[in-house]
Amino acid sequence: MKIGTIGAGNIAQAFVRHAAKAGFDVVISSKSGPEALAALAATLGPGVRAGTVAEAVQADLVLLSVPWEAVAEILANVPAWRGQVLVDTTNAVSYPDFQPLDLGEKTSTEIVAELAPGARVVKGFNAMGAAILALDPSEGAGKRVIFISGDDASAKAEVLQLLEAMGFAGIDLGRLATGGRFQQFPGVLAGNNLAKFPV
Repeated sequence: MKIGTIGAGNIAQAFVRHAAKAGFDVVISSKSGPEALAALAATLGPGVRAGTVAEAVQADLVLLSVPWEAVAEILANVPAWRGQVLVDTTNAVSYPDFQPLDLGEKTSTEIVAELAPGARVVKGFNAMGAAILALDPSEGAGKRVIFISGDDASAKAEVLQLLEAMGFAGIDLGRLATGGRFQQFPGVLAGNNLAKFPV
């Protein structure tokens, strides 16, 4: 699996470090361009390089990790999706007051899916802070939990396999309209640091 990122902030960096440690090749991108990201990419692990957004979205799995207000413009400029898995880490909040935006009856990731036709969209890596996400996925004998949701079963299966390879415990919450609502901010699972232990 080849991985790309749209965005290079703290969440994306934490994700990329785990992915690189697990042996995946990653292209990290942002609106700043590859030259501005080259030094950062070199610190994130083997197999990580800076690229353009157009290069990143050619990967098998693409992590979307940008401020909510930038989502629509960024996705409007992406070439046609060809069935790639698009993992949405965004939360629909305003800055700097960090208040949830009123999206009506839809979850934020349902809106992302509408803006990215042809992508297989999965919600994930949004329910905990970047500092926690960056920690070792192991919690004693347990594994740190990453919640996902989505409407495409095969896409969720691929993300769960990725999570296992990275050392996390993935938990599927179901469809975007239900599970996505639980995990998006300020849903009941947002902000929790949970671990799954063997029974």
